[in-house]
Amino acid sequence: MIAVFDRPPISIDDFLAWYPETPGQRYELRRGTIIEMPKPKGKHSEIAGFIAKVLNQAIDRSQRPAFIPKECILKISEDTGYEPDVTVVSRPSLSDEPRWESASVLERGESALLAVEVVSTNWRDDYALKMVDYEGMGVGEYWIVDYLGLGGRRYIGNPKQPTLTVCSLVDGEYELQQFRGCDPIFSPTFPDLGLTVHQVFNPGQ
Repeated sequence: MIAVFDRPPISIDDFLAWYPETPGQRYELRRGTIIEMPKPKGKHSEIAGFIAKVLNQAIDRSQRPAFIPKECILKISEDTGYEPDVTVVSRPSLSDEPRWESASVLERGESALLAVEVVSTNWRDDYALKMVDYEGMGVGEYWIVDYLGLGGRRYIGNPKQPTLTVCSLVDGEYELQQFRGCDPIFSPTFPDLGLTVHQVFNPGQ
């Protein structure tokens, strides 16, 4: 994770105007600073793709008016915007999203039914910073997919082990459930998901 510019804090408007139309890299805006995100590689990329596939199948089965875009930025505030590894978007909500057509930006929490972050070395962002920000935005469900067990012991216990955490928004606050091994994953958004943690962490097996 690298700060792109050593310059005064910029706004989300400046960030969107700067963002390359055909980026070879992913970027996020963190408290006014443009951050170059590590490009998903290897198993990280495979797991994110598998989750997107499974959630697309769940959307089809449930016949919900939702979809998973290739790119999507969640505007947290005037100086912060994130791009999750996977985002399930509520299609009916897009009529109230002024920047969706021009910039693939969501500003309302109810527009993002589910956001997924696959954990890498910057695990503190996913467990602390983004959890608080997605909660504050009102994102209904947030998955932290820690397939290497990198998170701090205060988040995933001791000894550390690969863990998938589902954060569900209840009365404005996230309630957390953790799943490991062959545990079936419970998703409030897709209660009939029929997926285990082992399947997510070992796609193709």
